[in-house]
Amino acid sequence: MLDQDLFFTTLSAYLLGALMLTIYFLQPTKWTLRCGVAAAIIGCLAQYADLTVRYLTTHIWPLTNLYGSLSLFSVMSVTLFLVFAFRYRLWFLGGFVQWLAAGFLAYASTWNEGSMPAVPALQSYWIKIHVPLVVSAYAAFLIAATLSAIYLLKAGFERSLQRTAQNDVSEALLAQRLSGGTPNIERAAETGHQIALWLNTLPSLPSLDIMTYRVITVGLPLLTVGIITGAWWAKEAWGAYWQWDPKETAALLSWIIYAAYAHLHTRHAWRGIRSAWLSLLGFASIIFCYLGVNIWISGLHSYKF
Repeated sequence: MLDQDLFFTTLSAYLLGALMLTIYFLQPTKWTLRCGVAAAIIGCLAQYADLTVRYLTTHIWPLTNLYGSLSLFSVMSVTLFLVFAFRYRLWFLGGFVQWLAAGFLAYASTWNEGSMPAVPALQSYWIKIHVPLVVSAYAAFLIAATLSAIYLLKAGFERSLQRTAQNDVSEALLAQRLSGGTPNIERAAETGHQIALWLNTLPSLPSLDIMTYRVITVGLPLLTVGIITGAWWAKEAWGAYWQWDPKETAALLSWIIYAAYAHLHTRHAWRGIRSAWLSLLGFASIIFCYLGVNIWISGLHSYKF
């Protein structure tokens, strides 16, 4: 079937792109970058085509179940990565994003139940508005979490070098120095330290921090509008805008974490390591909201959305 062919084309392209851009992350070369980006684009085109084919052949909106939703999450993660990478030169992220996209897509296939009519609550025009908004927000937060993980990796190595050089330096002083860059990594790179040479090819800590902030400021408005449209949809489907359903509560918790991130990032003391950990906490809450609630917790959203 064409649907299956497009699925395997997408998965293969993501895996190839992930491999090429992981090599690029470890040792940047033009050919690995070009191959990785080309594979990412091919994977996106194939997956968008797959979603379209499913809709045209079944006349059922493809986002009414977890298989379709995770498919959109995967392709939006790669799509947003490409957008941000072209804008901010974030190609070093590509391997991580595509490994995750491929993993979520492979997991999505375990929920493929074929073409089944949606439950009554999902037979609404709101599904064409609410779901893409929320899933796009989740994709943005995945990219932000990846940036935060790389930030913590580089900051952690800088801290280890600093402690080696001066064991009595305080944590507060370390944090203050990290906000200005990574002088110890730069000095170690000059001496030929292999890990330092590699880390020195990545953007500076302040650059990684501000990139994460910019990505989150894209995801947060999407999540905000997604929650609002979800409330309107709930009013039509269940007669109330908000019922403190587990899914609603988890979504609100995620929104609070990212709203706190956006607010606290305006304070210098919260930029850097604290913000990076908050970003990772936010994405953990997103995964719980997205998969944990839908699969393991009983509620109005338990129908494998």
